[in-house]
Amino acid sequence: MELSTRRSVPASTVFRLPHKERVAELSEEWRHGKVTGRSEMSRSTREVADIPPSTLMQLITSFMPARLVHVAAHLGIADLLANGSKTAKTLARETKTHAPSLHRLLRALVSLGLLDEIEPNQFTLTATGAHLRTDMPGSLRNLALMFGGEQSWQSWGDLLHSVRTGESASQHLYGLGSFEYLAAHPKQALIFNEAMADITRQVARALAAAYDFSRFRTVVDVGGGNGTLIAAILAGAPALRGIVFDLLTGNAEAPQQLAAAGVAERCEVVVGDFLRSVPNGADAYILKSVIHDWDDDRSVLILKNCHRAMSAGGKLLLVERVMPARMEASPSHQRMAMIDMNMLAVPGGRERTEAEYRALFAAAGFALVHILPLSAQPDRIDVSLIEAAPV
Repeated sequence: MELSTRRSVPASTVFRLPHKERVAELSEEWRHGKVTGRSEMSRSTREVADIPPSTLMQLITSFMPARLVHVAAHLGIADLLANGSKTAKTLARETKTHAPSLHRLLRALVSLGLLDEIEPNQFTLTATGAHLRTDMPGSLRNLALMFGGEQSWQSWGDLLHSVRTGESASQHLYGLGSFEYLAAHPKQALIFNEAMADITRQVARALAAAYDFSRFRTVVDVGGGNGTLIAAILAGAPALRGIVFDLLTGNAEAPQQLAAAGVAERCEVVVGDFLRSVPNGADAYILKSVIHDWDDDRSVLILKNCHRAMSAGGKLLLVERVMPARMEASPSHQRMAMIDMNMLAVPGGRERTEAEYRALFAAAGFALVHILPLSAQPDRIDVSLIEAAPV
């Protein structure tokens, strides 16, 4: 089906696009306030409206390339092309798909710059497309699967409900909180955990280089998943001990990750629920991308649990995005805004400004010490280390 921006009009009606000079003239008249009357405004609007607003059109249809990337990741197209080019027919056989339809998908992926059609019906990976390979350092395949998976996709489809009510769309659709949903869907939980580990790997090196963890005796990674973050921290501080604390669905793979990193002897894996309590006696508690998953009341509860468990002189460390006090139309602000809306639609949490973090800390018995931007691959992720101390 061909998309068109033309309106349905009688056959006898002819629309003529204004000349470029007239468009510029109308823009100047509008900017300087010369177009003020109703008839003049209507005439100007009609003429300019016939020019396709390409930027807005890209936004309207941007779900389409996102869906193409998800399907490509699900089918494992990048892995199948890792060793060289193949035809659509060969790939259809390997993916058990309809060859003519897969051919159309491959052409669409070429248009997005993920594949090259080096000769008719012969496709190969581009450098960008290679990031969907499972064995590629910095792979984005799990993120493509997570954001295009049922929970995320359906929740974004129900975003209007969240905007109207403040309730997460995931809760509305499934009657389950985001993490309850993952507990009930182990395959999705595995994709989520791997996607979070992929993001963490981008941040961990910058975090370990930017902050001195050697001052601590024990660090608890609260909601630490498979241990990717604590493993990087321990690797940079040989005398430090760690605890990776999470639900069983979160840290089930942690022992293997810690062993592979060579830090298993210095790190304990503890199963529990941070909404109830966290391990006692550590002098640092780090929470990466945890607080943004929750509303203010439960965020304060989690922080209070850390405060209660922390040894004297301990530190609270959050790794989160810090929203600007005033938004602008920029790539960095857009990334943060999109993640903030994802928090609304899926888990029901939010990204926060510095002032909002200060308020959370005050409610939980902490005071903000400083914010350290990590700038780990700033074209892909914008996070900061937020340090707080008990008061």
